[in-house]
Amino acid sequence: MRSRISVLAAAGLIALGGLTACTSGGGDSTTSSGTKISGPGKVGVILPDTETSQRWGTDDPKLLKAAFAAADVPVDIQNADGDKEKFKRIADEMISGGAKVLMIVNLDSASGKAVLDEARAAGVKTVDYDRLTLNGGADYYVSFDNKAVGELQGKGLVQCLTAKGVKVPKIAELNGSPDDNNATLFKAGYDSILQPLYDDAVYLKGPDQAVDDWDNDEATVVFREMWNQTGKGINGVLAANDGLANSVIQILRQSGKNGEVPVTGQDATVPGLQNVLAGDQCMTVYKPIKKEADAAADLAIKLYKGEQATAAGRVKDTESGAYVPSVLLQPQAIFKKDVGSVIKDGFVEKKAVCAGRFAAFCAPNGIN
Repeated sequence: MRSRISVLAAAGLIALGGLTACTSGGGDSTTSSGTKISGPGKVGVILPDTETSQRWGTDDPKLLKAAFAAADVPVDIQNADGDKEKFKRIADEMISGGAKVLMIVNLDSASGKAVLDEARAAGVKTVDYDRLTLNGGADYYVSFDNKAVGELQGKGLVQCLTAKGVKVPKIAELNGSPDDNNATLFKAGYDSILQPLYDDAVYLKGPDQAVDDWDNDEATVVFREMWNQTGKGINGVLAANDGLANSVIQILRQSGKNGEVPVTGQDATVPGLQNVLAGDQCMTVYKPIKKEADAAADLAIKLYKGEQATAAGRVKDTESGAYVPSVLLQPQAIFKKDVGSVIKDGFVEKKAVCAGRFAAFCAPNGIN
């Protein structure tokens, strides 16, 4: 996870490749290839932050920009840097500036709904990207099967604990932000695997706590308290993503227990994959986000062009009860032997994963 660099992040996105800045009012918009479009119009994309996952600051902007450029559709991609007021301000500017479609990754459902309501009132089509905005009423939703993500994490932790041979292990759960619907789905997934084991006393349920805003510094504090309050008696940690996992690993390392206590993760970040290779992290979950970005861009492009947009699935909004047309993609569990497949897929670079001390772990795990 990364430090907050709000102004530089926004400026950097523009500088790095001509993200289209579309004029407001009745002026012309220019596509990424330079073609002028008569009248206002663009696709606006608001990403959430640059700290909770590397994807929001680097991967998604690059992938989305490429998808819209290939279709010669003007796009304005900005990042809210974890600031709800900035999120709203960006949305206001995009809508008043002539956005025809708005794609958002909400910071929470309440602020996300306010933006979606504004867009709908202005006749702007909307796409929830990666996170469903509860009671938001987006026209479409594109994500991964997030309950399946949690199931993979639960099964992965069981696999790693079985390999360790620990009898009746005590499990700590370090969950994602309570106002992120994805975190709720992840937990539903891994608890569907772990709760029967708790019920049958095969495992002992230890501390179970959410981390506000997926904040890694807070996660370090939270897990330190868990670790100390249990007398360092935790045998496995279901950490909801790689950032939280790394916070856990820092505390375990201080006690010389890194690699001994299995820790899960998610997102297949470079640090997460390195921790998996080093044996400090049991597994991670890879979500091929190029497929997600392409699917969301495809819907947004069709909406922009006034073409029929279709989604094969639907997801029930647990607050409104409405069903949202949805595209849900499948995640993949990644253990040591699988890290090379993430590199081969082009999601991360070998030189990044195999840098420094981690180079020694690459060849033995088939990364050549």
